[in-house]
Amino acid sequence: MPNLGMPEILLILVAALLIFGPKKLPDLGRSLGNGIREFRKGTQGLKDELEGSFKDEPAMPVTPAPNAQTILAAAPAAAEVAPVNLHKEADAHQA
Repeated sequence: MPNLGMPEILLILVAALLIFGPKKLPDLGRSLGNGIREFRKGTQGLKDELEGSFKDEPAMPVTPAPNAQTILAAAPAAAEVAPVNLHKEADAHQA
């Protein structure tokens, strides 16, 4: 965002005075101020509504995780599995 110093702000005000004229400039400033005020009210209302909806939701109950011994006791015993020879076809082709 560019830094606006006093010379830049003065140049913008002079340009606005030349474009809009001295009679319309106060009305323009007033309507701009009202627009900014309404925008801030709307964003504040939305922020309050969102924060309120998060506070209204009940917190989920926290259940402790089971420990490792409970998990191992509940798991079925592992069955013995014979290893499979994946190179059987390769051995048959070489012979």
